[in-house]
Amino acid sequence: MGFVEGLRCRECRRAYPIEALHVCDYCFGPLEVVYDYEALAAVVDRDRIAAGPRTIWRYADLLPTPGAPELDLQVGCTPLVRAERLAAELGLGELYVKDDTRNPTGSFKDRVVAVALSKARELGLKVAACASTGNLANSVAAHAARAGMTSYVLIPSDLEHVKVATTAVFGGRLLAVEGTYDDVNRLCAELASEHPDWAFVNVNVRPYYSEGSKTLAFEVAEQLGWQLPDHVVVPIASGSQLTKIHKGFEELQKVGLVEEAPVRISGAQAQGCSPVAQAFAAGTDAVRPVKPDTIAKSLAIGNPADGYYALEVARTTGGVIEAVTDDEILEGIHLLARTEGIFAETAGGVTIATLAKLARAGIVRHDERVVAYVTGNGLKTVEALGDSVGPSAVIAPTLESFAAAEDAEAKVLTEYLPEPVDAATLDAEIKNAIREIGASSRRDMGKVMGILKAKLAGRADMSEVSRRVRDQLTD
Repeated sequence: MGFVEGLRCRECRRAYPIEALHVCDYCFGPLEVVYDYEALAAVVDRDRIAAGPRTIWRYADLLPTPGAPELDLQVGCTPLVRAERLAAELGLGELYVKDDTRNPTGSFKDRVVAVALSKARELGLKVAACASTGNLANSVAAHAARAGMTSYVLIPSDLEHVKVATTAVFGGRLLAVEGTYDDVNRLCAELASEHPDWAFVNVNVRPYYSEGSKTLAFEVAEQLGWQLPDHVVVPIASGSQLTKIHKGFEELQKVGLVEEAPVRISGAQAQGCSPVAQAFAAGTDAVRPVKPDTIAKSLAIGNPADGYYALEVARTTGGVIEAVTDDEILEGIHLLARTEGIFAETAGGVTIATLAKLARAGIVRHDERVVAYVTGNGLKTVEALGDSVGPSAVIAPTLESFAAAEDAEAKVLTEYLPEPVDAATLDAEIKNAIREIGASSRRDMGKVMGILKAKLAGRADMSEVSRRVRDQLTD
């Protein structure tokens, strides 16, 4: 069993054995994995982890599958990108993007599925199954194919075509259900009762599945030189990922891999499916189900299973939970691509748009070391971009046609873009913005940059604006 002691109800604290269970039969609370942290602290150290594979399995001691993994698609150890150009636009200081677009099937779901199906095989389960908004479907189908397992994947019938195709290609049964994700999930819960020998990764093996998200915390800390960030921004669908990132940071402190330090954890939702953000804004613990209506389909869970726990984490750590519109989501996708060369799906657009919103409000501050989690590849949701992307021009294969197109572009820039601002005017605008909000230190840079971006868009290099603002504010 490694360092796993068993399962425990998160509500009534009753103990359960290591089996395919996910809910307490006494109070119906969710079950989670419990570890022997004292024994872990005596064995696990940085050298032991560094000697492990360049995958999530370097953290095997802190996961519920003991020993060598049975299933591995080389998941994890994705880049932590220092996002200096994005930080400059948002008025932030030390900003990183955890780029999980690089996983085998293009999303963080490979982390949770690798853990879930490794555990399922250990428990003797032969069929892999799930309800999914798309990314989980891709990952379950791929991992099941690699493991030689039969798979059943159930999805809402209106899912993006790319996610349907990139699931179907792996074989297995793919069933499109007429209804929302919540309808699909209810059906899977019923099927799990009918087929107890199947591994429904987000139902009966959910306690193990969700543990995979802890590796997002483990990797960030290791990539920062075994230091914790000050503030992270995490997208919310069910809320599980946010709560497990929090658990991961706590576990690193418990076993002595990092020094104790607070980490503020903020959540990001699409306004068209924002039950957790609505509850946060209302100051209530009651997460009321909603009917999703957003382009961010991978976050479109109207009745989030871990919504209450996500609220608790955000509040106790000093974070917030905010929502952004579909237009802001698209702006977030473009902003990240334009500044850092990372193409995120709509869920990543939610994260970046929320980060920008929190920076403008001064909630995410210039003096914080910040990590934004980008959890899926933009190639999965190209349809959402619609007409917002396309060729700059269509030309003939001649030098003359190329030159004519460049001349036309230059004419447009001359006629329609505002005049660039000169240095004196720029400094005056900066001083006015600082005075307007009473900014006194670099902690207020996000607010100042929010004002200046609205005034100077297209008239000044925002990286240069950010540098000048930083020079005029003290630490």
